[in-house]
Amino acid sequence: MEKKYVSAYQQKRHRKNTLLISTLILLILAMMIISMNTGFIRLTPWETIRTLFGMGTEKQNLILFEFRLPRIVIAVLVGMALAVSGGILQGVSRNALADPGILGINAGAGLAVMLFISFFPSTKATPVFFLPLLAFIGAGLTAALIYILSYKRGEGISPIRLLLTGVAVAAGISAAMIVLTLRLSPEDYQFVAVWLAGSIWGSNWKFVIALLPWVLLLLPFAYVKARVLNTLHLGEIPATGLGLAIQRERLILLAVAVGLAGASVSVSGGIGFVGLIAPHLARQLVGAKHQYLIPTAALIGALLIITADTIGRWIIEPSEIPAGIVVAVIGAPYFLYLLAKSKA
Repeated sequence: MEKKYVSAYQQKRHRKNTLLISTLILLILAMMIISMNTGFIRLTPWETIRTLFGMGTEKQNLILFEFRLPRIVIAVLVGMALAVSGGILQGVSRNALADPGILGINAGAGLAVMLFISFFPSTKATPVFFLPLLAFIGAGLTAALIYILSYKRGEGISPIRLLLTGVAVAAGISAAMIVLTLRLSPEDYQFVAVWLAGSIWGSNWKFVIALLPWVLLLLPFAYVKARVLNTLHLGEIPATGLGLAIQRERLILLAVAVGLAGASVSVSGGIGFVGLIAPHLARQLVGAKHQYLIPTAALIGALLIITADTIGRWIIEPSEIPAGIVVAVIGAPYFLYLLAKSKA
């Protein structure tokens, strides 16, 4: 009788989660269509559909396929990557406030890209496929520094110590980036300023192709590691008792989180709070099991970024607000709310 009850509960929960994921996918598709219609030159929904099926004019094809669609795809990929990166960091550190932006990982990736632009300004437009790797190296070195500084023998990683260390490292990197801007030309400075604000600047198909392998490889791998994240969430002693190689698995998962965050920053700049908000909302909707949390957080992150980018392009046409600023308007109060809640 008890087994039947558990089975019925699991089936009900599975149906609920499937419905939620289907709803999120539909919302993302709807927002993609709205985003295709948003811009200085309007395309009606019917014109958009005709153009998608190859029946648009030359001008409509140029607007949709060369300008808007690559940017929309990048927004979706970046949102998914940042959300899953934040979910992994929260699971590994057992810190509800962990986020690649707050912990300084995004800043480390940005510093690496900015160093390249600063010392090789004439080549900033050419190394498209090199940028994600460069950002990964910067993010990886920053994550290693934060990990070393926040680790204490016999205690492991304290959530509060991790957060404070990340904030301090991020502040130091931000100061270094300000110093670097002093040697930039006015043109490069304008580019860096917009990029740091979280503008999806890599809006062509070359950047999509550069980002796609990272997302296609690392997102499924993160889902495969869902059971490991569930075990790590129990704490070091129970996880060790269950036979888990904690340090090895933790380093692997941190590398995945850093790779997703670094690749995203290389094409979208410093967009923060997505890795904080999306996993939290997913946890409230589907619970703490990472088999459900990871795909739900990925879809919420994609929806958040594409919505923020669409609002940023629409609200002050023909100019635009970087998506990172729109997300920050939502994310900063939410972070303060979570911080107050954690103190309570």
